[in-house]
Amino acid sequence: MKRTCIPAIIVLVLSLIVAVGSQTFLGACVHEDGSFGACHWACRAILGEGALLAALAVLALVLKRERAGLYLAMIPASALGLLTPGALIALCKMPTMRCRMLTRPAMTILFALALLAALVGWLLSRRGEK
Repeated sequence: MKRTCIPAIIVLVLSLIVAVGSQTFLGACVHEDGSFGACHWACRAILGEGALLAALAVLALVLKRERAGLYLAMIPASALGLLTPGALIALCKMPTMRCRMLTRPAMTILFALALLAALVGWLLSRRGEK
């Protein structure tokens, strides 16, 4: 396995954890009356961002010649994921709510790791072209 494939595998695993986790074990709380708040929509947006990152990672594994460009596309996609919970879409106001205590920190860590892996993959793929 080439060195330039390893970051794509890491991004793929992280993005699948983000996509599945945002709707299950890392997702926002469910209200007893069936209603939901803004944090629900933040998790829905995170699901889309995780799916986008997963698709880019699969393409990076398959398309050898375009790998550097795909890694480059993963960087702003990961940055968008970092900004979504809290900055772009508001979360609950109470600091003890699940979205503030679990979802936001977990997604920050996962997207930051994906951003780092994409950056390393881009640097490795650029070095391999020379």
